[in-house]
Amino acid sequence: MRIFLRLFMTILITFTLSVTLWAGGQSEAGSDNGSGNAGEVNVYSHRHYEIDKQLFTEFTEKTGIKVNVVNADSDELIQRLKTEGELSPADLLITADVARLVRAQKDGLLQAVDNQTLKERIPAYLRSPNDYWFGMTKRARVIVYHTERVDTEELSTYEELTSEKWRNRIAIRSSSNIYNQSLLASLIANLGADQAEEWAKGIVQNMARSPQGNDRDQMKAVAAGQADIAVVNTYYVGRMFNSDDPDEVEVAQQMGVFFPNQEGRGSHINISGGGVTAHAPHKANAEKLLEFLTSDTSQRLFAQANYEYPVVPGVSEAEIVKSWGEFKEDRLNLSELGKLNSQAVRIFDRAGWK
Repeated sequence: MRIFLRLFMTILITFTLSVTLWAGGQSEAGSDNGSGNAGEVNVYSHRHYEIDKQLFTEFTEKTGIKVNVVNADSDELIQRLKTEGELSPADLLITADVARLVRAQKDGLLQAVDNQTLKERIPAYLRSPNDYWFGMTKRARVIVYHTERVDTEELSTYEELTSEKWRNRIAIRSSSNIYNQSLLASLIANLGADQAEEWAKGIVQNMARSPQGNDRDQMKAVAAGQADIAVVNTYYVGRMFNSDDPDEVEVAQQMGVFFPNQEGRGSHINISGGGVTAHAPHKANAEKLLEFLTSDTSQRLFAQANYEYPVVPGVSEAEIVKSWGEFKEDRLNLSELGKLNSQAVRIFDRAGWK
């Protein structure tokens, strides 16, 4: 009886997941447009942008491979992969931050992929040292400032934001935000844990208000006069400049973009990226999709539609992003951000960063 019940539950779970992915594939990818039945690829993705849907559709039209998408928060997707285990239908995990990819790798949810195309196109610091995940898009975490209240001569480094002159002038997100956790992890890697903790305490002292909202909300706080500067991801600035909401455009027009640490290690960057799942039933198709998403054409579309930086050298950015100028990046291998994530969270807690 117990064997029968176990078999029944396995069949039920597999059927339910198959129906879910089939429905997702119908809405996200459409038909294969007569290109033949080349199979499918099942994607678990944290990204929720229209450009991703467009690229998945173009991939299907080009290859005949149907793309089935399940969208959810990265933590939910990782937990789902754990729960499903060897029965998981997922082929590719896409997250909006490298720390989640490193966590999935550490938990045994990804597999190494020896793909020469991906390794040749994506710089080493933007992919796993042992080929478990690959960057797809890039963003910098920068300082935005009110152009009428802040002179760029006042700005220099992330570390300098703890100076007393910034007391009650900084807007920044919660410590639970993965982008801030990765920023602090980069400081741990570059400065050591003690200096990183002093930095976190200094930022808490200089906050203009308790952390709240997303990166857009930090810029809105600056525009409203609640703060003079904010720490945000670059693509949020681009999206606000090109928003359908005139109020958001007005906020963005009051912002200047400053890249910290240009005289030293460079500005902190992060990625959206993907990794082939440990039990991928369509591994070859997952690799093909990753290759497609890092092609020059896809990289240009990501850049133009979502104001992200391409991970492939030589692909141009959107015009608004170009207008901020070239900048020096911190070339720390991004795997370090994931390895140091838990330490960053503990430092935030001790610093009283809410």
